[in-house]
Amino acid sequence: MLAGLPAIYGIDPFSTETVSSTQLGTLGFTADGRKFRYAKVGSGAALVAGDVIQSPAETTGAQSRIVAAAAIGATAITTTDTLTAAANEFADGYIIVTGEASTGTGHAYRIKSHPAASAAVCTFQLYDKVEVALTATTQVDIVANPYNGVIQWPATQSGSAIGVAFLAAPASSYTWLQTGGLAAVLTTGTVAVGANVSASTASAAAAETATAALPTLGYAVTGIATGECGAIHLIID
Repeated sequence: MLAGLPAIYGIDPFSTETVSSTQLGTLGFTADGRKFRYAKVGSGAALVAGDVIQSPAETTGAQSRIVAAAAIGATAITTTDTLTAAANEFADGYIIVTGEASTGTGHAYRIKSHPAASAAVCTFQLYDKVEVALTATTQVDIVANPYNGVIQWPATQSGSAIGVAFLAAPASSYTWLQTGGLAAVLTTGTVAVGANVSASTASAAAAETATAALPTLGYAVTGIATGECGAIHLIID
């Protein structure tokens, strides 16, 4: 199993796997320089080639949680507020110290593992060590890995746009999402050549001429008719 590498060169973006071969979020390159991120497809539906892809839907119940005191050097953080999560649902995600009055605000710690929790407190094992001691009033957000359980961009945004599906990857499989270079992308509304594009604010799976509402995904290499997949140079990575 490949691990710990910041990037992999010469990937086959047409491949899918049932068992992961590298870390989620790993950056991959094809021979022509296009960029990709390794991701796990959500269990609900297969991806469709050319669709804009979103991170898993935000888990609001894992935000603004209070944790127990933890000393500098600790490799685990335990909530005192309750939450509900499947075992390792947040593995390879992050604990973000958020509260303005919290000790250690602004630090992010990568999650190694955790047990299941059903409206219960939960202990998160970390890859990192706590850098600033946490107190009994420290507030955190528990954030899933954005590449774990990716879904089609919905008509109503519930996460962030992180890439474009390169092929029809089955549900729960591992695949490469395109994030940089020329890609075939589904669009809605006429897109002029050279125009910046973002994920659509109203149409599922599609990109549209960019608005201030969402970050730019890339720019159109050709003019694109509404409802078609067209050439867009992605600049997500």
